[in-house]
Amino acid sequence: MAETVFSATERALENQRIGPLQIRVAAICTLVQMCDGYDVNSIGVSVPSLTHAWNLPGPAFTQAFLWSSIGIMIGALSAGPIGDRLGRKPLLLASLTIFGLASLGSAFVGSLGMMTIMRFFTGLGIGGAFPGAATLTGDYAPHRRRALMIMVSFTGAPIGGFLCGQLAAVLLPTFGWPSIFVIGGIFPLALVVVMALWLPESPRFLAAKGNLSPHQAALLRRLDITPGRTAAAGLDLAQGNPVKMLFGKGYGLQTVLLWVIFFCSLMNLFLFVYWLPEVLHLTGMTPPEAARATSYRELGAIAAVLYLGVLIDRFGPERALAANYAAGILFIAAIALFAMPYLLLAVVIFFSGLTIIGSQTGANAACGKLYPARMRTSGLGWALGIGRLGGIAAPVLGGYLLSTGLPPRQIFLSACLFAMIAAVATGLLALRGVHAQPLADHSAA
Repeated sequence: MAETVFSATERALENQRIGPLQIRVAAICTLVQMCDGYDVNSIGVSVPSLTHAWNLPGPAFTQAFLWSSIGIMIGALSAGPIGDRLGRKPLLLASLTIFGLASLGSAFVGSLGMMTIMRFFTGLGIGGAFPGAATLTGDYAPHRRRALMIMVSFTGAPIGGFLCGQLAAVLLPTFGWPSIFVIGGIFPLALVVVMALWLPESPRFLAAKGNLSPHQAALLRRLDITPGRTAAAGLDLAQGNPVKMLFGKGYGLQTVLLWVIFFCSLMNLFLFVYWLPEVLHLTGMTPPEAARATSYRELGAIAAVLYLGVLIDRFGPERALAANYAAGILFIAAIALFAMPYLLLAVVIFFSGLTIIGSQTGANAACGKLYPARMRTSGLGWALGIGRLGGIAAPVLGGYLLSTGLPPRQIFLSACLFAMIAAVATGLLALRGVHAQPLADHSAA
């Protein structure tokens, strides 16, 4: 049963116009996602070079992939309660500082053990930044365009991954693998300064504060919200345990289905992110060639934004997103089963990114749209956190299948099953009990 909107503040936020303020928030959050996408891909494109530098087989790096995913899971699970109770901006500042320093540290390690430790802390920061950036974008987006704006901000992740692959192809022959991590550390640390100066806090948290600065009060007025006690009435903020809310008032089925979707989706995403460069290397490409070919996957993910966010806003995720997951089965199977010339392989990799990473980006946007503001960070954070169990399993599965002597490309056949499960679970979202609505304001009663 949907809750009716009575709060004037909530009405203003849910119907806000998209202007310079909203675009600035979305742009900064997109840069955050770029950092995330770059750093997630940095270890994958570095492994073909590291196998030669440290004289280790590819499957040995399973532990670095594994602990990176564990760090992301812990960060994502922690981000929800922190962001929903303490604010989005402190969460983002802390997360970017952690993973910027850890990425920079990765450039100076000399052993697999130390690399694993650095990747854990990098993952911890990435896990916190991802849901924090998405939910802050959602806070500054009108309901009618929320999925589209969140998805646009998430294009930062594949853009970062694409730049990582392209830069690796240029830098690896001359400067070696450490240069990949140096860039991955400097940019987020510089972005921390930008966020501290120009990124506003969530308008709901500002409206709930009793002593606003003149700048904060002016920001609320730009959103047609009059600062003061009346602005705080009926705000859609977490009043109890945000995680417990995910299973209350009809959200239980939606939460379980989203967790299944994110688990399968992130299993496939990380199987390709971690192992595609090494598989291409094992099938004859040099490390720079493998890095460049892998980057076309990220271009496909960027292209998904051109249509998927609009379709989710118009038709709902149960139709638009489910079809995108199902289409991915074809391109995954093509990579796994057929040897192709470079140009054709690049095209198929592009479409695999459109349907694998593009679908995950769409799932992030759908999650931000399906949950109301009071549990939005927790909803997305926990979906990403549970999904990271798939991200944890992916490097282990890929490493195991490679170690058994299976032809390298065929390790991706398992991804067809997970894409099918994600498509079915997304379709079942049509059965969810409620649609996200802000809390009703009962103060007038």
